[in-house]
Amino acid sequence: MTFEQATRPTTPRGPALPTSITPALLGRLTARVSAAPDAARVTTTAPYTGVPLADLPASTPDDVEAAFARARVAQKAWAATPLSERKRVLLRYHDLVLARQDEALDLMQAENGKTRRDAFLEVVDIGIVSRYYARNAAKYLSPKRRRGAIPLLTHTTELRHPKGVVTVISPWNYPLSMAASDTIAALMAGNAVVQKPDTQTALTALWSMDLMYEAGLPRDVWQMVIGRGSSIGDPLMDNADYMMFTGSTASGRKIASDAGKRLIGASLELGGKNPMIVLDDADIEKAAEGAVAACFPSAGQLCVSVERLYVAESIRDEFVAAFTARTNNLTIGAAYDYSKDVGSLTTPAQLKTVTEHVDDAVAKGATVLAGGTARPDLGPLFHEPTILTDVTPDMTLYDHETFGPVVSIYTYRDIDEAVALANATSYGLNASVWSRDGARGRAVAARVHAGTVNVNEAFAAAWGSIDAPMGGMGDSGLGRRHGADGILKYTEPQTIAHQRIQGFTPPARISPKTWAALLTGALRLLKSAGVR
Repeated sequence: MTFEQATRPTTPRGPALPTSITPALLGRLTARVSAAPDAARVTTTAPYTGVPLADLPASTPDDVEAAFARARVAQKAWAATPLSERKRVLLRYHDLVLARQDEALDLMQAENGKTRRDAFLEVVDIGIVSRYYARNAAKYLSPKRRRGAIPLLTHTTELRHPKGVVTVISPWNYPLSMAASDTIAALMAGNAVVQKPDTQTALTALWSMDLMYEAGLPRDVWQMVIGRGSSIGDPLMDNADYMMFTGSTASGRKIASDAGKRLIGASLELGGKNPMIVLDDADIEKAAEGAVAACFPSAGQLCVSVERLYVAESIRDEFVAAFTARTNNLTIGAAYDYSKDVGSLTTPAQLKTVTEHVDDAVAKGATVLAGGTARPDLGPLFHEPTILTDVTPDMTLYDHETFGPVVSIYTYRDIDEAVALANATSYGLNASVWSRDGARGRAVAARVHAGTVNVNEAFAAAWGSIDAPMGGMGDSGLGRRHGADGILKYTEPQTIAHQRIQGFTPPARISPKTWAALLTGALRLLKSAGVR
């Protein structure tokens, strides 16, 4: 079946846009874009139906330059704002997001095509992140006494200064989480932000920014520009004091290179080909349920979702039967409520990739256990949750990220083989291990080459552990979000050392040779006394 045949509609159907998405709301949000009044326009479409959704102004390079100029002025005042006031803004924003969540859920579904239950997790995420940094920023950012060079005589303090203006480039797959979570930390650290969300899901990002201003953020501290990277990517990089990017590995490599040339920092969350290992002592029913949660949220369009499943040989048949049954029972479709398990893909390009990967695998001998086809009868971009076996290295999806509702199952004989197979990739973003023995599961997890590894959970346990760093190894990126790393990366550390009474140079009355002997003895004494 060709891509065109797979996506040809039979009886197109789909729900009308929610009543919350009014012309007034669209007008208010699009007016937040940093663009000239006579800017060219770009139209987005709703994945559920393919009908036009939003008419957005496109920013030019000059618009980006102007946004940075305004941000630099606003940032100085924002950096001088006490942490206690920044905290109040974030906590008010937290309350607004929760109170107005239905509006956010409608926008995310309309722009992205995901189910409401998947969209709700983004609301939860932003609530957790905003509360965490509001209440922990002072611990990370306040001046800290450090051990001085000479005990009692050197007074040393570490300060944290904001970078300045941070560029945030956020993707379409998690339009609220990725638009707001990284920005929250940057703002709390005293930076201004100029952000380029993906155009397809820009309304959700603009909604988040609009609420932050309603919560009390001063004008111009957070701005958004809309446009293709080929048009406005250069000024976004050239003016940034720090770059935060979530997207493809190919784009991340270029951004890292450009940031290196400018000698600015960058944090990059990139692609993944994430594994799940089911050990021979796993609870099969729970592991099968966990595999569904690992592989098919947001129609598989999730950087940390699982695309490779390794099952112990001794339990393979039982696990595969349980997993396949659960997958076949998932409800697929479009609804602005909590009735569906799997929603739509977001773009025609993503459906094309998924279709081509599955068709290539089947043509080369892969076996389809569940799904396997697009569903144009449900809407233009739907694809069934798909389970494949007999996948071989000559198939495209064997080691290339599909980013859709497709998973391949493999068998292993022992733990060493399972770990080797899981690590046989250039990626290293997320992984999952399942075992009845928690200690055993954690021991295997520690051997997996990934920035986050979950035991008896898909990805939410590590992602939601907001006090711990989250990010990738290898081709999955560099830098971390969440925890101390997630806010300190947006700061410049400064050490201030005040030397009192006597330093390292000898007093006039003591010869250099005698002074060297005295310092040598002092060093030995400090070691013997256990001084660090």
